[in-house]
Amino acid sequence: MNPLLPFTLALIIIILAAKAAGYLSYRLRQPTVLGELLVGILLGPTALDILHWPYFADSHLEETIHLMAELGVLLLMFLAGLELHIGDLLHTRKVASLAGILGVVFPFGLGMAAGLAFSMSWEAAVFLGLVLSATSVSISAQTLMEMNVLHSRVGISLLGAAVLDDILVVLGLSVFSALAGEGATGGVLSVGWIVLRMVLFLGVGAALGVYLLPRLVQKADGMPISKGLVAFVFIVILLYSWSAEALGNMAALTGAFLAGVMLSRSALKERIETGIATLAYGLFVPIFFVNVGLAADARQLLGDSLGIFLVLLLVAILGKVFGSGLGASLAGFNRLEALQLGTGMMSRGEVGLIVASVGIAAGWIGDELFATVVGVVVVTTLLTPPMLRALFHRAKSAEAGVTAPSEGD
Repeated sequence: MNPLLPFTLALIIIILAAKAAGYLSYRLRQPTVLGELLVGILLGPTALDILHWPYFADSHLEETIHLMAELGVLLLMFLAGLELHIGDLLHTRKVASLAGILGVVFPFGLGMAAGLAFSMSWEAAVFLGLVLSATSVSISAQTLMEMNVLHSRVGISLLGAAVLDDILVVLGLSVFSALAGEGATGGVLSVGWIVLRMVLFLGVGAALGVYLLPRLVQKADGMPISKGLVAFVFIVILLYSWSAEALGNMAALTGAFLAGVMLSRSALKERIETGIATLAYGLFVPIFFVNVGLAADARQLLGDSLGIFLVLLLVAILGKVFGSGLGASLAGFNRLEALQLGTGMMSRGEVGLIVASVGIAAGWIGDELFATVVGVVVVTTLLTPPMLRALFHRAKSAEAGVTAPSEGD
């Protein structure tokens, strides 16, 4: 059979289900991303398990869907960066720094303590803390964009904190890998090289974005080729994403976010956003949200792993909400704003899955713990959108109550 046929049908099912579930979620006054995540779980091994039906038996189909989902993450983070300005991020550097650092310290400490309480080895316990320290802001960014609050003080600070969180988790994972695998001497040298690569990537990426990208974008737009501007920007997204991971030893989504921030200064910003958003939301982003559910099997959590799953889920939620929330409070945010930011940092998404995959490949965690961690990642990802929406709705209601005139006025 032509492998294009099952691939085509799989895309039809995934995109149609995502859009239908997103519409239903919207009608129920919830973020559309929540519906897309839930329908992914329905289509995945928890219920229907469509990718393992005989018609979809092609061994490469699941991997292809996963790669398309990863492109969705990159495009989503680029669009989030495109909505911001460097000045906005610099203006919130204090709260982003405190929320990002404490948002790693709290879940790491709690996760490590939980691992040791369940009689894990110190390697597994430390690695568990690293997994729970991760943050995937892509889900929160989409939710904030839907509510038109990405430009708010909380939204901008959340993105800045998530970028710092990503850097700290990658650095922590690199330190752990170096020390656990090579010994202290080689580990120190390895960590120093990793930090240098991060700094070089961020510096070179920012310099190119400020001085070179605007000119190249203008030239690409003026060339007599079909959709040259969109094609060039797509290449820039991929190049920054590849460079972030291959050269800077950072998550690829950080590179995509940086590319978006750099191009937010372009005079062609609106046209760039229109072209990339059509590509993203028409195809790749729905696949990403559904794919989160396709990777989860909730049935594995109903056996002996239920106890540790519930404990780790509680640690995952409280670690971010209190850790990042405390950082925001120390930086001057009020209680509700701090709670909003902490909740927005709660989702682990694809970053948590990537870190967990490193652990099982290296043998630091087993299959059972890996399945439990995947369950925590999926549940925190599902909880974040409705909780964020409820908190921002509460803030709007409070503002309306303050500004409304009294009966005596």
